[in-house]
Amino acid sequence: MKKFSFKIRGHKYDVEVVSHEKNIVDIDINGSQYSVELDHEIKVKKTPTLVRSAVHTHKPIEKKKAAGGDLKIKCPLPGNIMQIMVKAGDKVEVGDKLVMYEAMKMENIMQAEKAGTITKVLVAVGDAVLQDDVLIEMSIS
Repeated sequence: MKKFSFKIRGHKYDVEVVSHEKNIVDIDINGSQYSVELDHEIKVKKTPTLVRSAVHTHKPIEKKKAAGGDLKIKCPLPGNIMQIMVKAGDKVEVGDKLVMYEAMKMENIMQAEKAGTITKVLVAVGDAVLQDDVLIEMSIS
């Protein structure tokens, strides 16, 4: 734990605190073990100090535009693919249903936000997907 060096009447002492519980402290002085009692008990705060991690906000569904007018539709949350409503070569309009997946015990349907043609469907029914996995690629018309 903690190490200290003391000099008492010309003699050097290397002290290491091994453990500490309430007012009993186990120490090692120059290789010899001792259990000592403190004069007073160390006061413990009655109210615990809470340390909270930073709050992460939900990222919106990312549909990043790749080179050549392609659109990659990514999964917003981890889940399982339940139904795929399109296949490669299908033409879709704004609002058409693309994929239904289950995340956090809820069914979610992803819809097309732009018109275009489906170039690749990268998932199958029953697949487990992670956040930001690419589900569908489409070319924008």
